[in-house]
Amino acid sequence: MKKIALFVTIILFSLTGCDSDTYEDLQEHTVIVGKVTYTAQVKAIIDANCISCHSAAGSASFRPMTTYLEVKAAFETTNLVSRIQRQNGESGQMPQTGRMPQDKINTIIQWGTDGLLEN
Repeated sequence: MKKIALFVTIILFSLTGCDSDTYEDLQEHTVIVGKVTYTAQVKAIIDANCISCHSAAGSASFRPMTTYLEVKAAFETTNLVSRIQRQNGESGQMPQTGRMPQDKINTIIQWGTDGLLEN
């Protein structure tokens, strides 16, 4: 009987020790106070996630995103928000290397809501 109690106790401890956090849950989330601007928040996200393809030397050089005006145009005319919100493996998902963290996507969406401000 003691062996069964010990076995049940071990199983219970094992199950309560399991955690279901995702990678995104473990990341720091950026809290932005005030309006989102290209220079202060969006440029760094674009530089880190888009420039490798969307520049003169990149595979998507036909749609550069190296300046404020280019990124603003992409937001307004190329379904940028739709494409960055798609899940990994979904057709047209950007960046192609994998989905950005949701807080980065939210920052870009908020930039649009705030009026696509440059500074």
